Amino acid sequence: IESRVLGDIALNHIIPTSIRYQNILTENVKGLKDIFGNDFKEIAKEQMELIKKISEHIGAISVNVESMVEARKKANNVDDIEKRAELYCDKVKPFFDVIRTHCDKLEMMVDDELWPLSKYREILFTR
Repeated sequence: IESRVLGDIALNHIIPTSIRYQNILTENVKGLKDIFGNDFKEIAKEQMELIKKISEHIGAISVNVESMVEARKKANNVDDIEKRAELYCDKVKPFFDVIRTHCDKLEMMVDDELWPLSKYREILFTR
């Protein structure tokens, strides 16, 4: 259940929101290029680096969710419940931390107004 929920949230909430923010940054860079011409590369350096980092995290999430689903399918094909539980523990669960790390990085990059979930700092300091 946790694996399915993690995959759903990552693919249907985190990635689309990150792409939306990336598109906003891309439009910003295009605008800077229109205004400043060839000098835009220095002016928009941080935005372009952020666009690149977002792409890297999106790619890592996609690859790891896909690998996690494949590991889950293999585990589900094992009839022995104990062996299936071991496969889930050893082959599926390790993807949780990897996927979460990339989602956490995106949470820190994406504009608060766009982020569809409560951010950790909001949860920690909400009364």
